[in-house]
Amino acid sequence: MMSRILIFGVLLATCSIAFASDPSPLQDFCVADANSPVFVNGVVCKDAKLVKADDFLFRGLHVMGNTSNDVGSNVTAVTVAELAGLNTLGISSARIDFAPGGINPPHTHPRATEVLTVIEGSLLVGFVTSNPDNRLFTKMLEKGDVFVFPQGLVHFQKNVGYGHALAIAGLSSQNPGVITIANAVFGSNLDIAEDILAKAFQVDIKVVRQIQSKF
Repeated sequence: MMSRILIFGVLLATCSIAFASDPSPLQDFCVADANSPVFVNGVVCKDAKLVKADDFLFRGLHVMGNTSNDVGSNVTAVTVAELAGLNTLGISSARIDFAPGGINPPHTHPRATEVLTVIEGSLLVGFVTSNPDNRLFTKMLEKGDVFVFPQGLVHFQKNVGYGHALAIAGLSSQNPGVITIANAVFGSNLDIAEDILAKAFQVDIKVVRQIQSKF
């Protein structure tokens, strides 16, 4: 009997890990209450009686983002932080604008798979698999093309056209998170020790200092 209980416990734990994701809604909606002092894994629900149609609305995704920056791109995110009605629904969206030659630098979404649709322009995109293979899957995308980036894998986009490019992303979490690799490694707070980075990237410490100074 005890062995059966142990086996059941192991199976239950395995299933819990295998199906871990954003929690499924247990009611019609759970509009985020940004003013609640209660801290939970997610966002506390607003009283359903106080919910309005505006809680399910985000305006402005038609507006081009400012790409006048070092990487030449701009991400307009629509997560639960911007659209309270997304709470518990397990989805979010983003508009990504690219200047000519602009990139969305290598990054990951720790909590979401991303589906990218090119609206205008031409994008070179790709993602890299985990260790030890580190395989690069890359493709040239044109208007109307759709590409998927699996959850947690490092991926990127580059505008290879002559004009501005635009893409819309759908993500499988209300709060997908983003870790931009260069920012995290060279712009962390506090700094990662120079000797660790120098050894990891097989470069001189002076090179590490030069890169860190840019973040």
